[in-house]
Amino acid sequence: MHTLDGVSRSDQYRALGLSTFAFTVCFAVWTIFSIIGVQIKQDLGLSDTQFGLLVATPILTGSISRIFLGVWTEQFGGRIMFPLQMLITAVAVWLLTSVQTYEIFLLAALGLGLAGGSFIVGVAYTSRWFEKEHQGTALGIFGAGNVGAAVTNFAAPFLVVALGWEGTARVYAIVLAVVAVLFYLLAKTDPVQTERKRTGAGPISAGSMLEPLKNIQVWRFATYYFFVFGAFVALASFLPRYYVGAYGLELTTAGVFAGLYSLPGSVFRALGGWMSDKWGARFVMYLTFIGSLVILFVMSYPETSYVVQGITGPIEFNFGLSVGFFVAMTIILGFLMSLGKAAVYKHIPVYYPHHVGSVGGLVGMIGGLGGFFLPISFGILLDLTGVWTAPFMLLFIIVAVSTIWMHIAIRRMERARHPGLAEEKYLSDVPHEPHPAPQPKAAHAGRSTTQPAE
Repeated sequence: MHTLDGVSRSDQYRALGLSTFAFTVCFAVWTIFSIIGVQIKQDLGLSDTQFGLLVATPILTGSISRIFLGVWTEQFGGRIMFPLQMLITAVAVWLLTSVQTYEIFLLAALGLGLAGGSFIVGVAYTSRWFEKEHQGTALGIFGAGNVGAAVTNFAAPFLVVALGWEGTARVYAIVLAVVAVLFYLLAKTDPVQTERKRTGAGPISAGSMLEPLKNIQVWRFATYYFFVFGAFVALASFLPRYYVGAYGLELTTAGVFAGLYSLPGSVFRALGGWMSDKWGARFVMYLTFIGSLVILFVMSYPETSYVVQGITGPIEFNFGLSVGFFVAMTIILGFLMSLGKAAVYKHIPVYYPHHVGSVGGLVGMIGGLGGFFLPISFGILLDLTGVWTAPFMLLFIIVAVSTIWMHIAIRRMERARHPGLAEEKYLSDVPHEPHPAPQPKAAHAGRSTTQPAE
């Protein structure tokens, strides 16, 4: 584990506060198409599938970029990478306003999506400032920057009404550029980079940073994140469209209701980090998955009319979720997802303290790909089935499969490692041995590497 000698509490709070604020702004930019995309859909006459692709395209860039942004942050530090990433994104957002055709919109959306890569930059930077015992809480607080989606859902509809979608994009670009400059001026170099400068050590090679990606455990964490984060992003983008289409609401009202989902899906991530520190990340994952199954089952049920042959004749009644009840269900779902997001990232600095950037980048990439593929799938399902609740049926299936697979895999590997635990119900979160620090090639040639328990 890296040294924290000379790091004060004020240094830790400064790093956490600046990272969380920057990530909030980046996340607001990353989900901007959830609002301006509705207006673009009307202007271009797009189908639901085309709209889903447009909304999902920024998620693709934000997801894929996480793997190399994570490695670069491990090598060069977050104080350099965070402002650089934000400035490049700000330019892409500004250029978006000059686009006229759907195909070019998709290309511009790829550049805008770089905002999503800010997550792993912040995770790698923030985790270096905190002790292992407090990293879950710290990363949970940082992850609350997902509230940027709620900021967009609440504020962007009113900006679109006042300034048009082009003016809204320009405002976002300016704010992002200002935050990039402020971060560089106010943030400090993290302890790892400071130590490297003091000793004259060079950055770790990319190959060494990517070595843990061979472990199946890393990919398991990534599949958890596919739902808790990928589906969160997908729904944050899809719900405004859902409220407008399924309930006939105005865009401003739909944006507010979608924001009510995004808000708990973001701010309670800090609670999820604290719960993971206190009771273990696995407990929180089970809570997230089982609770989500119940909520998604209710949300999946389409509005239905029933006719029952009664004693005196047919009796007809309808079943459907009122908009108020549906909004309440989304709030609970967002809360559960926020806990799960924190729980996934609690694992990473514990098992891979020297590879947070690369491992966290892969996990974030897979999760982000959920945010890319799911909106497209939602649009396809709507076009094929004509049933508004079909997307929630898909999410129910994903969570059901993930829950069963997670439980079976954990029990099987715990029993293989400790045969005496065949009847034990408690599952420890603590790794047998964290993944070792990367070493020069000559130093570890011919040696076997200890693998984590899962």
